[in-house]
Amino acid sequence: MSKIKMFALGGLNESGKNTYIVEIDEKIFILDCGLKYATDSMYGIDYILPNYKYLIQNKNKIVGVFLTHAHLENMGGIFDLINEIPDLKVYATKYTKEYLLLEGLNEKNIIEIKAHKKVSFGDVSVFPINVSHSVPDAVMYVINTKDGAICYTGDFLIDPTMDNAYSMDLGKIAYVGKQGVLCLMSESSFSESSGHTSPKHRLTNWFKDTMNHNQGRLIISVLPVHLHTIQEIFDASLNMHRKVVIMGKKLQNIVNMAVKNGYLNVGKGIIGDLSDVDTERCILLVCDEREKPYASIQRVVNGNDKFIKVKNTDTFVFAEPNYDACEKLFVHIQEEIAMQGAKSISIPKGKTILHHASQEDLMIMLNLVKPKYYMPVKGEYRLMVNNANLASSLGMDAKNIILKQNGDVVLFVDGEMKEKFENIGVEDILIDGKSSDDVGELVIKDREMLGENGIMLISATVDKKTKKVLVGPEVTTRGFIYVKDSLEMIEEIKRMSLDIIEKNTTPSYVDYNQIKNEIREELSKYFYHETECKPMIIAVIQEV
Repeated sequence: MSKIKMFALGGLNESGKNTYIVEIDEKIFILDCGLKYATDSMYGIDYILPNYKYLIQNKNKIVGVFLTHAHLENMGGIFDLINEIPDLKVYATKYTKEYLLLEGLNEKNIIEIKAHKKVSFGDVSVFPINVSHSVPDAVMYVINTKDGAICYTGDFLIDPTMDNAYSMDLGKIAYVGKQGVLCLMSESSFSESSGHTSPKHRLTNWFKDTMNHNQGRLIISVLPVHLHTIQEIFDASLNMHRKVVIMGKKLQNIVNMAVKNGYLNVGKGIIGDLSDVDTERCILLVCDEREKPYASIQRVVNGNDKFIKVKNTDTFVFAEPNYDACEKLFVHIQEEIAMQGAKSISIPKGKTILHHASQEDLMIMLNLVKPKYYMPVKGEYRLMVNNANLASSLGMDAKNIILKQNGDVVLFVDGEMKEKFENIGVEDILIDGKSSDDVGELVIKDREMLGENGIMLISATVDKKTKKVLVGPEVTTRGFIYVKDSLEMIEEIKRMSLDIIEKNTTPSYVDYNQIKNEIREELSKYFYHETECKPMIIAVIQEV
């Protein structure tokens, strides 16, 4: 009896954290291993990972991780997963491999694969097919089983003008469809966008117009992972008599790697150096980080950049996506640019810098693959529902369309889906800094309280023999009240704290826990009555 289990550790009903598991008769195939970017409301959290507990417990069954392309939403979690499973095998195409090496992954973990070259694992094989996306060497995966193929598209769009490392082999995809596909897992990011994504993603002519109509210096903010956009900027700058200066070590390393391996074509003499930064007609490519939106541009605008000082003849070009929950920050930066006499331009409406499948692209993929079952993945739930509705409009039976949440298991037995509810625990792991340990919800709540109401520290020193208060209570406050303007309140806090300490002290015993609890409770009531705020209260009582 053949048994196939499929589920997502991340990527369903969310943007990012794409990690999909296909378990075929005791063999586990991991499709992508992404992270999710934290929002400002997460108080210092850098990024979010899925819980890898299931994979760690079943590490002996894992065949490997198969990465579709070099975006952190699809591969950023691989470093943390390898910390847990050091001998994990990562299958990736050449560009993705080179990017992983730049990021510091050990080469012994990486197995380079090529599109249209089958990789066999006993009676199961994996067949990568190249697809078009905003980075080179992007692929979709076909896992061939005796019950039919499991296909995972990754990110894609259909554009016949994209060639070489950005090309898409529709013929191979159609051939796979004719062989029999059990289930297609297809992205949903642009499922609300009508028509095709192409040609809305083509920006070379727009960059040319921007260069022609703005004679001064251009400061272009780009994401280093969008190599196709960087190529369009270089293409547009041909014969413009402008030098392109690459700012930032990370972007420089990526450009050097891409040029060395033939992924980036740069005209002779176009790339400048730091001596060109202040020239009138140069183009400065500024590297932005997705986890810190607009940080590099903000540094330039605030006058904190070592090399770039804003001139009133400058034009800032935002060649990056609009980030969720960052609209206020973006408008604020544009205001600052305007106040310095410079100009700002962003991608016009009707154009997109993102390379994802719109409705017509998704329906073409469905028609080519002709799957028995269809599972929308990668996107918020409304986008997945929209994707499912597209399949329904093409005549697919609603019973064969699979809408799930992270952790929900889809079970196929001998090629038929079984109605059986099973869920794998997939709570988020919150990562702060370089630690791979989960920060946890309690820490986030503490940070939220500190951010909104501040902190109050009550400290006192008690004589070990007599049990009398020697020093204090002293009051230290941060982010709550200004001490010099609130002397009466400070004195009242000291009086209340001293009363609580004396009340819970006998000549032979000091009840420290009771003191700390009462100080928190009584001062909380007092603060709320006086200020309607609830700062974090910490009491420190020590003996000497």
